[in-house]
Formats: sequence, C-alpha cells, structure tokens
Amino acid sequence: MAYSHCAAFSQTNGLLYCNAMPERRRIRCEDSAVDGLAKSRFNRAIARLYQGYTMSTSNTPVWFITGCSTGLGRALATLIIKRGWRAVVTARDVSSVADIVSGAEDRAVALALDVTKPAEIEAAVATAREKFGRIDVLVNNAGYGYQSTGEEGVEAEIRAQFDANVFGLFAMTRAVLPLMRAQRSGNIINISSVAGFIGFPGSGYYAASKHAVEGWSDSLRAELEPLGIGVTCVEPGPFRTDWAGRSLRQTLTQIEDYAQTAGKRHTGTKQGSGTQPGDPVRAGEAMIAIARNAEAPRHLVLGAWGFNTVVDYLQKLTKDIESLRDLSLSADFDAR
Repeated sequence: MAYSHCAAFSQTNGLLYCNAMPERRRIRCEDSAVDGLAKSRFNRAIARLYQGYTMSTSNTPVWFITGCSTGLGRALATLIIKRGWRAVVTARDVSSVADIVSGAEDRAVALALDVTKPAEIEAAVATAREKFGRIDVLVNNAGYGYQSTGEEGVEAEIRAQFDANVFGLFAMTRAVLPLMRAQRSGNIINISSVAGFIGFPGSGYYAASKHAVEGWSDSLRAELEPLGIGVTCVEPGPFRTDWAGRSLRQTLTQIEDYAQTAGKRHTGTKQGSGTQPGDPVRAGEAMIAIARNAEAPRHLVLGAWGFNTVVDYLQKLTKDIESLRDLSLSADFDAR
C-alpha cells in the first residue's frame, strides 16, 4: 500500500505535518508537546487520516515529470511508479517512456511533450488535470548541455538551449501554477546544476541557462510560499546519465588561446561520460525525500563532488565580498 513504509511527521509552529501525504496535511496540536504521537486521542485521529491515504492509489501524490526518456527523469519516474504513486511521465518521443508506465496505466500516463512547444505543454497539463484532478509535484527536468567558449558560441545553439532549459521550464511552470494555487499546495522541483552556482570554462552558456533558473526560482519561491507551494532547485554534480554523452552538444574550440581551459574541459567531459560517480536512482530517492518534507528546501546539491565544490565556492565568494566591505558601503549617500 502507498506510504505503508514511510509515514513521517514533523511539528512546526503548533501544527503537526503528515509529510507522507500529498498535500502535507496539517493538523492542529492542542497540547504543548507531542512525544512521539503518544497522546492516544491524537494517535487515533492521525491513524484515521493516514489510513484513508493508504487504502487507495487515488489518494497518492501526483508527480508530473518532464524529460523522462533517460537519466534523472527516467530514474525518478520509475521510482514513483514502483511506489504505487500516480505520475505523468513525459518525453519528446512518447515511445521512449512507454515501458515506464507499462502495467500501471491505472495510475500513470505517458505523454509526448516538447517543453519548447506551448501547445504540447497545454495539452499535457490538461490531460493530467482530466485524469488525476491535481498535480502535487512538478519536476522540470527537461533540458541538455551545450559547451563552447564564450567567443565561439553559435547563436542558434545558444538560443535552442535557452528555449529548452529556461523558457520551456518557465512555460511549464506557468501552465501548472493555476492548479497548484487552487489546491493551495504543491512542490516545484527545478533541475538546475552545480553550474547554476559556478561558471566553468567552456560551459558559459549552459551555466547562464542554469543561473537564470536559479534566479527565477528565488522570486517564484517568494511569491508561492504564502500559498503553500514549495520551490526547490536541485543541483546535480556529475551523474551517470547521457548528459555528457549523446545528449551533449559541443562547439569545440578552434582557438589555441582556449586550449588549456575550455578545450581541456570539453575533452574531459566527453571522456568522463559513463564513469561519473553520481547514481541517478539515488538522486531520485533524494528528490522524493525533499518532496515529502513539511517545508521544501531552497537547494538540494547532489553528489559529493557537487556538494564540496558548491560549499567551497560559496565560502570563497563570501570572503571575497566581505573583503571589499568598506568600499561597498562607501557608495551610499552620507547619513544625515
């Protein structure tokens, strides 16, 4: 039965959250302390509510995931369906995800979706609404990498990357938000990257696309948090997916001045494909874990390399900013 292995509760500001439930259902706690749900009356109320959610798949959370043909999206969609939960599994080529929903058609649907095509977004969200009546978690996973130097970037490649990684993600979220606002609940998980924090040589345009997602997510979170909707950016490091393999697009540098920076990175990225330390299945489990939190975290950096690299970068960034404190403060008008 759904959730039979994973009931989890947390208490915040006098409210008890049942994290396992799709709406992160809240119950007022009249007592000043609840010790392991020891109060029998409270226990019975929780048990009745919890039982209602474990009896039927019609009460399991609905996940809408883009870009499920390979990698993180495929691993996550598979985990969701194995748990008995409901899912909208999408890819540009619907035949590439048909096997994921096979045998679970009563609670999962595979749809063709290119996030750069507004009509397909509208149709996919309408199908989800008609079949399930709600969307509890939107995972904006569709996207890909493009590598070039800043100088040698190809205009058509740059714009195509932004259409998928940025504008498609924006459009997908806009389409789902009316439903989540009506529910007064939901989680939006935007798949960013360590490159959403740090621009590496040879990947400037990819980093720019992920920085855009990060900045937009900051604003979106501030707007949606009062409505009960969480926003999280997931920032993977190197994971064993097709990102650095067949999905990666590159404009290799022809300029000797960039050979030891961007050139080395372009070669190293391709050579490392298939041996990355990150496990997509474990990444999927981590995303499920944050979606069940009472409060959505702003960031989830995935993998040891990614975590250590981001923490080190932010520490150095803070130190750099603080080193110019006096000069920064001197730019204001004199206090009167």
